[in-house]
Amino acid sequence: MFTGIITDIGAIRTAEQRGDLRLVIGCGYDMDSVAIGASIACSGTCLTVVEKGDDWFAVDLSAETVARTAPGLWAQGGRLNLERALKVGDELGGHIVTGHVDGVGALVSAAAEGDSIRLTIAAPAALAGALATKGSITVDGISLTVNSVEDQPDGTVHFGLNIIPHTAQVTTLDRLDAGRAFNLEIDVLARYLDRMQSLRNRTM
Repeated sequence: MFTGIITDIGAIRTAEQRGDLRLVIGCGYDMDSVAIGASIACSGTCLTVVEKGDDWFAVDLSAETVARTAPGLWAQGGRLNLERALKVGDELGGHIVTGHVDGVGALVSAAAEGDSIRLTIAAPAALAGALATKGSITVDGISLTVNSVEDQPDGTVHFGLNIIPHTAQVTTLDRLDAGRAFNLEIDVLARYLDRMQSLRNRTM
């Protein structure tokens, strides 16, 4: 489990296709405190440390993980938002995050709004029922608050976020290229409510 509070930005040093995709990720963590088998959220995807060095760790991504996450995210040279798994007694500063990606969103627009940046992100139709104004969402592993929701004629949804300067500085949201893809994880409570509602609709 995670909170969506980013604690480091990692850099993909190598990406090697074996049976799975093996990534070596450089980081600023004290790797003596990270065990083999530990979970680290990499841009919102819970991955397992399979090897480590003084300033890096390695993870394996299955074809399923690559297919269900943002295109291009795992390329050599890429930057990743990192968060280590929660420990008992840690401060819950964001919201409960599982590290399981529910869908991929795309940047619609980014505009200055005061000192902040207003983002609009398009989410797939499958997530539309789980997004609500003032609800929580994880975008590339970052716990954020949904400020607006606009349903689209094709069933997809656009949602708005405000990114304060601190968040932009300590995450990969300092770079916002047009059409950028994001890993999205809906709030865990919304996930279960959405599932319950879909089952209820089938019986009506």
